[in-house]
Amino acid sequence: MSQTEPAFDPAAHVDPAASAEAPASVESSESRILALEAKNAELSDAFLRAKAEMENVRRRSEEEVSKARKFAVESFAESMLPVKDSMEAAIAMPDAPVEKVLEGVHATLRQLAVALERNKVQEINPPAGTRFDPHQHQAISMVPAEQDANTVVAVLQKGYLIVDRVMRPALVTVAAPK
Repeated sequence: MSQTEPAFDPAAHVDPAASAEAPASVESSESRILALEAKNAELSDAFLRAKAEMENVRRRSEEEVSKARKFAVESFAESMLPVKDSMEAAIAMPDAPVEKVLEGVHATLRQLAVALERNKVQEINPPAGTRFDPHQHQAISMVPAEQDANTVVAVLQKGYLIVDRVMRPALVTVAAPK
C-alpha cells in the first residue's frame, strides 16, 4: 500500500442494495437458528423419553423373567400335592390289608399320571418292533431276536419328554443284526 492510496474502509464500499438485504437475511438466519434450536430441544426431549421408556421396559422384562423362574415350578408342585397327600394317607394306616394298600397305590399312580400329563410330561414307552431312535431311546444291550435289526425288543425303563424335549431316554434292548 502506498502513502497516496487511502486505506480500505468496508463501510464506504457497501452496496446500498446489498445493505437492504442484509438485515432481512440476518433476521431470516436468526429465525432459522431459533427454529432449529426448538426442533433440537424437541428431538432431545423425545429421545430422552424414548430412552427412559426402553429402560422401563427392560427393567419390567427382567422382573417378569425373574418371577417366571421363581414360580415356574408352582403349577407342577400344585398338581403333585394330591399325590403326596395320598402317600401320607397310606403311611398313616400301617395295619391296612395288602389289597387296600395296593388299591391306594393304583389310585396314587393315576393321580401322578394326571399330574404329569397336566404338566406336559409324556412317557416314552416304545412297543416291541419300533425302530430304535437314539434321540429318545438308550440301548442297554443288543440281543438276537426274531425281528428287524435295530428295533426295540423290550423296554427296561420308560423315558419321559417335556413337550418335545427328552428328560430321560427310555432304556431299551435292541435286536441285533442277523
